[in-house]
Amino acid sequence: MRKMIVAGNWKMNTTLPEGEKLVKELVDLLSDYKGEKGIIIAPPFTHLNAVNNLITNTSIHLAAQNCASEESGAYTGEVSAAMIAATGAKYVILGHSERREYFNESGETLLRKTQLTLQNQLNPIFCIGEQLTQRESEQHEATVKKQLEETVFKLPKSDFEKLILAYEPVWAIGTGKVASPEQAQEMHAFIRQLIVEKYDEKTAENMSILYGGSCKPNNATELFSQQDVDGGLIGGASLKAEDFRAIINS
Repeated sequence: MRKMIVAGNWKMNTTLPEGEKLVKELVDLLSDYKGEKGIIIAPPFTHLNAVNNLITNTSIHLAAQNCASEESGAYTGEVSAAMIAATGAKYVILGHSERREYFNESGETLLRKTQLTLQNQLNPIFCIGEQLTQRESEQHEATVKKQLEETVFKLPKSDFEKLILAYEPVWAIGTGKVASPEQAQEMHAFIRQLIVEKYDEKTAENMSILYGGSCKPNNATELFSQQDVDGGLIGGASLKAEDFRAIINS
């Protein structure tokens, strides 16, 4: 049975002292958490080791926001999957719309990153989603299908089953817009059906698919109540401990 998950993507925010303060607040607020949702936070690379120490023996798990597409070597500024695993992180966000748009990450690159994370016993949180122009021209389903087919649908089922998917309507990230619960459900159901067609019904039913487009305390409950929405990949609201807890409790 698939798991409900709330994952916080901090993006390029907080210094290490600020990040440690935020984590301590979150640990305190969740000290008596008895819910069934998985909780993941993805701070900047510079925070990973320190944050891992702060969340040991708590309900919170650690993710990185990206990883290199190479194992090691002369790639100045890059951080490998093996390095991430050594910090204690268990997850890696891959394919985020900002990586695709600002850093021109191709399907080939994202597949390589996914394979490296899996080789290092890390679980990818793999993002897919359409731009506003693609939504308005009714190409949103074709766009998402293509993103899957050129990346993670090339994995054997045994590897694909280790992923968490995150659907990002890119037009709803940081814009104040949000997909309606009905739009979110429609796309999540479409993605799940693609998984049925590629692998099988059991694989699709067990796959957690998160919603990643301006999910906040005031809309999380309605979004999470949709049949095929299995939680959220949270951006700005994850930088406020009270808001993130409210979403977790939705």
